[in-house]
Formats: sequence, C-alpha cells, structure tokens
Amino acid sequence: MPLPSKEELKDAIVKAVQYSPKRNFKQSVELIIVLKGVDPRSPEGRIRETIFLPRGLGKDKIICVVADGEMAEKARSGGARRIITRDELLALTKKDAKKVAQECDWVLVRTDLMANAGRILGPALGPRGKIPVPVPPAADIVSVINRYKSAILLRNKDQPQLMTRIGTEDMNPEDLVINAQTILSRIETKLPNGANNIEKIIVKTTMGPPVEVMG
Repeated sequence: MPLPSKEELKDAIVKAVQYSPKRNFKQSVELIIVLKGVDPRSPEGRIRETIFLPRGLGKDKIICVVADGEMAEKARSGGARRIITRDELLALTKKDAKKVAQECDWVLVRTDLMANAGRILGPALGPRGKIPVPVPPAADIVSVINRYKSAILLRNKDQPQLMTRIGTEDMNPEDLVINAQTILSRIETKLPNGANNIEKIIVKTTMGPPVEVMG
C-alpha cells in the first residue's frame, strides 16, 4: 500500500482519540504497522530502529546516565533521572540491574564504561528491548538527554508488525501526524520493497478501539 497522506493520518488519529473512552490518566496514541511479505526472523526483515520524534512524545522518556566527573554533574542538572558512576556500576547486583532496566527508558553510557555497562546491565536491559547507548566523553550530555526524551526504539521481534507510541491524546493532531510520518518514512526505507511490504496501518489510544488508516 502507498504511505497514507497527511489528511488520512490526521483523520484516523482524530477518530482514535474521539472513540476512546475517557480514563483517569493520560492515554498514549499508538501506531501499529502490519507487515506482509517480510520474514521478521531474517536479516532483511528484522527491524530495530531508534527514531527521534520531532514533536516529542507528550510525556518524556526516563533517561539514566552512566558516567563520572563532569559528564555526571552535567547530566544530574540536565534532566537525567538517575546517575550511575563507575564505582556504583561495578557494585550493582543482578537485582539492582533489573531495577535500573525497569526504571529507565534509555541508559546513556560514557563510551569508556560501555564494556562494563554491557556486561552488568545488558542482561537486564536486553529482554526489555532496551540497549545501552554509547556517548562520547566530549559530547554535550544535556543535548543528548533532551534528544532521547523523545526517542523510540522500533522493532518487530518475531512478529510481522511494529507498534509504538507517537504521543499522547492531549497533543495537537498535527503534531501526532508529523511524528507518525517520521516513523513511516523511516520504516519504508528499511523494508525490502518499501511501502509494498505494509499491509495496513492502525492508530489507537492505550485503551481505545483500533482505527485503520485508509491509504
């Protein structure tokens, strides 16, 4: 199917929010991409993409940073939820590592600590579909933190579909459309036959009914 137009995406997003029963919490708006003619177990059909949404997620991701010294201090004042120093990292138990994996959406790691972070945190992060992200020592850690607050990790695991948040129900539909288009454009470039490998596109809120986007 051809990728849907801006108008078609907006129509589906507005309907998904309208049809959704009101809850006592802010619901996410989700995008589901159903694939066809793709074996998710093959290298060509396996998708694992970090995508930065230009209009944000409506609710920031929780960022944790593994670093020492100046980078740790900047991260602490720059919006990181948790700072883990080298000594704290080496002292983490398996139970502690699981808590980090549960608490943090993204774990940013200074590059010289990546080997230890992979060994200690990797076994807890991997099953949750999370990965430690290397950050060069000279990088502006505050900018990196802010960027990852709007980042999603899109992967299809063993299923012929992709599902991700594109924002929250209280966001402007135009912003949700831009986020959705960003994701769809990236996925189109990663599929063997582009948009021809997309069978259907669905939008829904956390607790609401699915609305198919007509392409």
